[in-house]
Amino acid sequence: MSGQFAQDWEPVVIRKKAPTAAARKDEKAVNAARRAGAEIETVRKAAAGSNKAASSSTSLNTRKLDEETENLSHDKVPTELKKAIIQGRTDKKLTQAQLAQLINEKPQIIQEYESGKAIPNQQIITKLERALGVKLRGKK
Repeated sequence: MSGQFAQDWEPVVIRKKAPTAAARKDEKAVNAARRAGAEIETVRKAAAGSNKAASSSTSLNTRKLDEETENLSHDKVPTELKKAIIQGRTDKKLTQAQLAQLINEKPQIIQEYESGKAIPNQQIITKLERALGVKLRGKK
């Protein structure tokens, strides 16, 4: 038996992994290296702790916005349309809520149209024309 089987007695060395970059920058590791007298290099990044890359492009956008002179706003309901809706509703003796129910919209929409705050929607105006029996979009 001793002739056939030979044992392999080579030493097996188990090592720890080398520390990762984050572990080398760890405060404990840096302090340990200082105590051991190792050379420590500190590098300061150019834009560390600031968000200069993102804010540099916004100054261009802000300047463009400042230079913009055009007045941007939504269309409002014209006064003729407001008066026509109110007149048609009162002629039929309807409340705003009843008119809204007739055209399957919320009462708030009728309030907005009559106060002039709504953004004109042709579908709603068509529904109002049918419900009130009044032509609202004649002169546009």
